[in-house]
Amino acid sequence: MNVVIDRRKLAQSCGDAKKGDGEGSLQVKLDPAVKLGTAKVFAVYGKGGIGKSTTSSNLSVAFSKLGKRVLQIGCDPKHDSTFTLTKQMLPTVIDVLESVDFHAEELRVEDFVFQGYNGVMCVEAGGPPAGTGCGGYVVGQTVKLLKEHHLLEDTDVVIFDVLGDVVCGGFAAPLQHADRAVIVAANDFDSIFAMNRIVAAIGAKAKNYGVRVGGVVANRSAATDQIDRYNEHAGLKTLAHFPDLDAIRRSRLKKSTLFEMDSTPELEAVKTEYMRLAAQLWAGVTPLDAHALKDRDIFDLLGYD
Repeated sequence: MNVVIDRRKLAQSCGDAKKGDGEGSLQVKLDPAVKLGTAKVFAVYGKGGIGKSTTSSNLSVAFSKLGKRVLQIGCDPKHDSTFTLTKQMLPTVIDVLESVDFHAEELRVEDFVFQGYNGVMCVEAGGPPAGTGCGGYVVGQTVKLLKEHHLLEDTDVVIFDVLGDVVCGGFAAPLQHADRAVIVAANDFDSIFAMNRIVAAIGAKAKNYGVRVGGVVANRSAATDQIDRYNEHAGLKTLAHFPDLDAIRRSRLKKSTLFEMDSTPELEAVKTEYMRLAAQLWAGVTPLDAHALKDRDIFDLLGYD
């Protein structure tokens, strides 16, 4: 019976939300009692397949090498965000909750939190059953569990790795907890179009929460001219640039972060860039007064045929 009740909650979670985070929107509202404490919180967004998990995992390692206590939370039903950190596919929070008939008090920390490379703590939130429910509810349950087990009190950095494009309030739920949103984009129209929607989502959340745009990570791109052109018009800036290296692609196949790969001059340059990005984010990046463009304006700006 408990399982049935909680699955209904999953399915109803968006409908129970209030308006206010964007014109005409219905979005999961943050429980005021659920805060992430003093940790610096970053939400990593971007088009599906653009390399968010690779970026998040290597950024987590970079923070850990700066001596920070890091927690990475994967927010994708694929639950592969922390794959290179832990060398395995972790059970999701929803999986372990279901295993105890959603009696959260029966869970132990080691049931859903796993230590990865260089001490990075890893959690995979998972998602509701396909075609039902809301990812925002899952994120909320994950944060609630972490709070109940006092896992956020000794954490310096929290990184939310969020799936794909922002198409509803559930996808945007991590923005309710984040200080800064970092957008991963390639130098092409499709990923910039997705980035524009993410900018709009951050703007909607910023009306009620403290999240602001931190900047763009240019990924898998030799050049950045298209990103630069969009940034100029939307009020964004590029924080870091990672080229399309085969070593980065192979790191996923090897279940490895870039910091564990055999050293080459190109790879050392990438690791240095990750360390620089982590130091920059830790020191604090100025919030950007970014604004989304109209779809037609992006087509005109980037010369898409």
